Order: sequence, then C-alpha cells, then structure tokens
Amino acid sequence: MSQLKNVPAVDNGERQPESWARERPAIASYLFKGGAGLIAVVTVLFLVIPLAWLCLWPTADDLIVATLSPMLWDAMKISFITSTLSTFLVIGFGGVLAFMLARFQFRGKMIVDTLVDLPMVLPPMVTGLALLMLFGRNGPIGGWLSAHGLALPFTVAAVVLAQVFVSLPFFIRAARAGFESVDRRLETASLLLGASKARTFIQITVPLVWPTLLAGAILAWARCLGEFGATIVFAGNFQGVTQTMPLAIFEALQVNLNVAIALSIVLLLVSFCLVMLLKFVIGRAVVTHA
Repeated sequence: MSQLKNVPAVDNGERQPESWARERPAIASYLFKGGAGLIAVVTVLFLVIPLAWLCLWPTADDLIVATLSPMLWDAMKISFITSTLSTFLVIGFGGVLAFMLARFQFRGKMIVDTLVDLPMVLPPMVTGLALLMLFGRNGPIGGWLSAHGLALPFTVAAVVLAQVFVSLPFFIRAARAGFESVDRRLETASLLLGASKARTFIQITVPLVWPTLLAGAILAWARCLGEFGATIVFAGNFQGVTQTMPLAIFEALQVNLNVAIALSIVLLLVSFCLVMLLKFVIGRAVVTHA
C-alpha cells in the first residue's frame, strides 16, 4: 500500500482544472498585448505611409523645377511673414487675457472661457464669413473704415486677422496653464521684499512660465501657418498678395501638381520640426518644474 502511494500520477495529456485556471490570465495578457501591438502598428503605418508616399512620389528633377516656381516662393514668403506677425499679436493680446483668466474671478468668466475655446471647434469657413461680415464694406467696422479710405478684406491685413482669430485659443490655453502653475508664494515673497508688482511679474512670474508661453507660441505659429478656410473667405487667394502656402497648394492642384507637392513637403518638414521643438520645450519645462 505504501508503494502505491509513491507511484507518480500518469499524465494522460489532460490538463488539470487548477493548472488551466492559473494559465488563463497569462494567455489573456499575451492576447491583449498582441492585439494592442497590432493595432498600434496599423495606426502608425496609417499615419506614416501617406506622408512617406507624398515625399517619394515626385522625382528629384520634378522637385527642382517646382522649387523655381514663383508661386511657391511668393506663398512661402507671405506665409512666414504673416504667421510671424500674427504670432506676436497673439502673444501680446492673448497673454493678457490668459493672465486674467488664470488669476482673477469675475462675473461671466465661464462665458469668456467658452468664447476663447470656440474658434478651435468652429468651422474655418464660418470664421472667415463672420470676419467678412464685420470688416467688409457693408459691415459696421468695415463700413466706417471704407468711409475713411481703408479696406481690410482681401489684403495682407485680412490674412493676419484670420490667423490671429484661429490661433488665439492655442496660445491662451497654454499660457493660462502656465500662469496657474506658478507658486504664488514666490510672488508674495517678492512683494514682501519690496519689489513692485511689475518687477515681480517680469523677474519671477515670466521666468517660471516661459516654457509654456513658448509652447503656446509654437502652437499658435503652426496654426497660423496651416490656416486655410478663414483666409480664403476673408482674404481671398491672390498670388503675391494674400496667397499663403495652403492656398497655393489648393490652386497648384489644378495647374501644377509638382508645385503642390513641393509646398506640401515644405509644410510637412516645418510641421515636423515644430512638433519636435514643442516636445523639447515641454520636456525642459517638466524637468525644470521637477
């Protein structure tokens, strides 16, 4: 009887219920990781392949010829000039509003906050039409300007106004988050030591929030550079005057595909560099606050 107790159990190929129950979580984990990995790979390929094919489509000779097009250089010049000017305006006006939203409580603050976010979800065509109705010849402001010999629609100024309108929320969101993250005790200590509010703001607050301000400025500049709908409605599409790079791509698709591709590649490279710069700035901000 004692010998029978020491005989090992015969493995007939059937799993014991306890063993199978222990292995089920591991199998489910492997299936989940495999499925998630497959979805991630498909998603990345979906993002990369169209952009890669865009860059590989034209030959080197076609791109060289396209870069000699006056349309390309005119559009690049107008885009970079107007986007830069618009970003400075956004920083000036948006920074003040962001500071007020971050530091002050006032009646109707939620409404103002909602209005600030509205351009991010509003169709650009609606934005362009609204600006045209306000600043156009028959609008309340445009009519007064016309009476004094001034006109905004279909000018470079209209391009800047459209870009400022659509890019303001991106800077304000980032700047507000930066102002809200500042340790107010540092500002209070500066005031108690005799510094004025202006000096405290310049020497204490701004150095602490500059990474988020820079990140917001990068986002705003990128949004200005890619603006299309509001610009074409309010400023028109006139080469050498109001034709930015997105508008030039739209026109070149109908007359010269290689120029459209060349402009698209320029925008793609600039956008990639901007995103990398934004990640670097955000990374430095995290390290600084840590």
